[in-house]
Amino acid sequence: MQEDDLDLTRIERFAANLRYVCDQRGSVSNICRKAQINRQQFNKYLAGKHLPSKANTRIIANYFGLSPEVMFSDSDEFQALVEGNFFETFNRLRRQPQAIKFLSSVMGSAETSGPSLVGVYDRYQYSSIYQRRILKASLCIYRGPDLLQHTYVERFPSHDNPSMTAYTFRYHGFVLPIEGRVFTIDFESIQRNELTFGILSAVQRSSKTFMFGITSGIAASMFRQPFSTRLALHYRKPGLLTRSDLEGTTTLDMNHPSIPREIREYLGDNPDMIMPH
Repeated sequence: MQEDDLDLTRIERFAANLRYVCDQRGSVSNICRKAQINRQQFNKYLAGKHLPSKANTRIIANYFGLSPEVMFSDSDEFQALVEGNFFETFNRLRRQPQAIKFLSSVMGSAETSGPSLVGVYDRYQYSSIYQRRILKASLCIYRGPDLLQHTYVERFPSHDNPSMTAYTFRYHGFVLPIEGRVFTIDFESIQRNELTFGILSAVQRSSKTFMFGITSGIAASMFRQPFSTRLALHYRKPGLLTRSDLEGTTTLDMNHPSIPREIREYLGDNPDMIMPH
């Protein structure tokens, strides 16, 4: 692809994504006034006639709570994230005073280690809901305005009709690369009753393809006990989550051939959760 074609693609993607998020936020005049962007210039961005400067791109992205890079994503990927409410849910969390104080102490480590982690992963762990089943979720690590963020989606098939989805859970949170480890903190945004924590380490022979660690979940419900279990990530591709990625989320037999050998060996054949008594 020629450089001119690349520039045209970036302009078209930015315009399409800008129109999409503007449709979610009300009138263009209010957006321009609050973001302090010239209305005539903004209209040119919307129409795909002009690409904003780096400074204006950053201003526009910050207004919508996104990173500048995300604004140039493929439109289907971009819309899948916005439709899933991934950005707005996370932004509500990060505006809390406690979160602001915490983030200020970890932004430096995320800034220096972040680019090597971004992308789409398959996320594997034994299910705390479906006994003796491995839960395959789709996870995306992407750069937010000032640090790494992540989101992942879990889907549980119906017992009566496995081709139908009985439950869907969406998690949003922070990714903190610290001292060669990757820490995750996230919360579930549909039921709004669970916090999950994880710590991962990359396999030495492949710093990104596989990451192994543990995850712990704490739900605000007597029907779901806190748990801890092994967690594995398998890197799939750069970019953001697409609808086809989400369609692959399900629960699998512990010996399912689609699960990479390294993942099966790490998770082992003992699906018992570590739970309090």
